[in-house]
Amino acid sequence: MTIKFIIPIVLFLLSLPTWAQLPEPGFRLDDRTALVITDPQIDFLSPDGVTWGVVGKSVTANRTVEHLEQLFVWADQQRVLTFVSPHYYYPHDHQWEFEGVLEAVMHNIGMFDRADPLSLENFEGSGADWMPQYKQYIESENTIVCSPHKVYGPQSNDLVLQLRKRGIDKVILAGMSGNLCVDSHLRDLLEQGFEVAVVSDATASAILPDAGLDGWQAALTNYKMLSSKVFLTQEVIRLNK
Repeated sequence: MTIKFIIPIVLFLLSLPTWAQLPEPGFRLDDRTALVITDPQIDFLSPDGVTWGVVGKSVTANRTVEHLEQLFVWADQQRVLTFVSPHYYYPHDHQWEFEGVLEAVMHNIGMFDRADPLSLENFEGSGADWMPQYKQYIESENTIVCSPHKVYGPQSNDLVLQLRKRGIDKVILAGMSGNLCVDSHLRDLLEQGFEVAVVSDATASAILPDAGLDGWQAALTNYKMLSSKVFLTQEVIRLNK
């Protein structure tokens, strides 16, 4: 093919809308679908949390706290099982011999710290605790709380086991933080053979302008490229089985 034919094709492709060339597989709610929420905890979602200085702007803009509550309510009403994948650090986790950048940050600021795997000493109202408005839903029979993931993805907890044991193969995913734990859960669940949709405005991410880092835009790019569907919360709560 000569250059005179290639140039018009390239110009045409460049003129298309950003996502015009991507298919949309779609996502349908059924009895094999679950809601998965990562890290709905104070340290991520409250102005009292240790990460608010870097995630607060994104949480506020997306109305993440409100949207997560709407998802909990919807799942309870629709009898869609909810799985929570939390993040806890115990004293022995602070003895690791190496860490990634944000692992080091989380350890240094005492994020998600708990006294002991078998103790709830000083847990109530701490950064590791659930946001208060979510407790009635997380503590209900409709919700399964998984063991904690330790870095970002579910490879280190029992989320996949719990999903499989309940006959779940489709997941609606939301929570914190968007470009880390949500993104990592998305990738691993896809590799494990699950169909996954993400609720973009029920997540939020760290934004560090001084370092030139925008976790929210990074997360959204990956959601659009990897998931079967990127929902808004209002779209999800209109779904019925």
